[in-house]
Amino acid sequence: MPKISDRGIEMPASPIRKLVPFAEAAKKRGVKVYHLNIGQPDIHTPEVALQAVRKFDQKVIEYSHSAGNEGYRRKLAGYYQNIGINVDHNEIIITTGGSEAISFAFKTCMNPGDEVIIPEPFYTNYNAFALAAGVKVVPITSNIKDGFALPSISEFEKSITPRTKAIMVCNPNNPTGYLYSKEELLHLRELVLKHDLYLFADEVYREFCYDGNEHFSIMQLEGLEEHAVLMDSVSKRYSECGVRIGALISKNKNVIGTALKFAQARLSPPSLGQVVGEASLDTPKEYFKEVYDEYITRRNLVIEELNKIPGVYAPMPKGAFYTVVSLPIDDADKFCQWLLEEFEYEKQTVMLAPASGFYATPGLGKNEARIAYVLKKEDLVNAVKCLEEALKVYPGRV
Repeated sequence: MPKISDRGIEMPASPIRKLVPFAEAAKKRGVKVYHLNIGQPDIHTPEVALQAVRKFDQKVIEYSHSAGNEGYRRKLAGYYQNIGINVDHNEIIITTGGSEAISFAFKTCMNPGDEVIIPEPFYTNYNAFALAAGVKVVPITSNIKDGFALPSISEFEKSITPRTKAIMVCNPNNPTGYLYSKEELLHLRELVLKHDLYLFADEVYREFCYDGNEHFSIMQLEGLEEHAVLMDSVSKRYSECGVRIGALISKNKNVIGTALKFAQARLSPPSLGQVVGEASLDTPKEYFKEVYDEYITRRNLVIEELNKIPGVYAPMPKGAFYTVVSLPIDDADKFCQWLLEEFEYEKQTVMLAPASGFYATPGLGKNEARIAYVLKKEDLVNAVKCLEEALKVYPGRV
């Protein structure tokens, strides 16, 4: 039998999705599963976007430009300009989701064997994109005790080697919900300039910042014009995860020109998705106010209820719609599978994402899980209650 590639064998399974078969089996047994494992909002997609699909009347769904439709890129540039990010349409490449933007950035800016430093825990698929590009992820560990704030710059300095080519942040952060401040980003700016590195930022949760905290983009850092590479997406902003439209943005002409060659190799981003993405830019402000208020309510409810459970600690997220919680358990991977395979409370259970998959350092996150508070309040109350009851009877409780 022909062998599978080493790269394929090494490709990590998603901690967000690997438990899906167990969830499906639980549902077949008649158990209701509350999905707190994945960032799939139940917030409605803007009506202006849905109308654009209904009114689509082209006779042929054609390829677009490899960089994306110029009309969309021009309109998207206007969106960024309105929030203080000075770019034009020639500095934007439309991608198939934010995932492709990250993949393009890794392949454009780094060679196989190069290193990218990322604070952990981080979005698990960064590992997959790095592996596919032959790039090594070097983790710098953040701590739940300080809400997963940016680790000290001295820790970054210790990890820089001749192979280091980039530092990457997700802001606000998935999976922790931490929002990096302007001051923290300014420290990274000095480090990037000192060592002549790229600074990558995944800013797909930009609109979700709470308690009066404002988002500050790496594209607003002076002097980083040749260093900053931004990844973005419509998925979370407009609750359009299935549209698969993202963007790669940089003022570095070599980065954009080289990324365009990768874009040409995959022909074009989804044409219908761009129709939706462009229409979504006309979403009224009232939509975001409603969404913001809903997530604030959900966040406060979930964090308050979680911290009432003996042995559980959940820091207060400043952004996005996730929190990483510490649980009184022996192994989160075993616990999350046990919840689906062996536990139920009043014909209900909860699906979490074990945090070990969000760390690159072996052994970390064993007693932590990511929770996405993307369900309506009643479901969140029931889900947390299931978790509380599960912890009372879990054999591996510590």
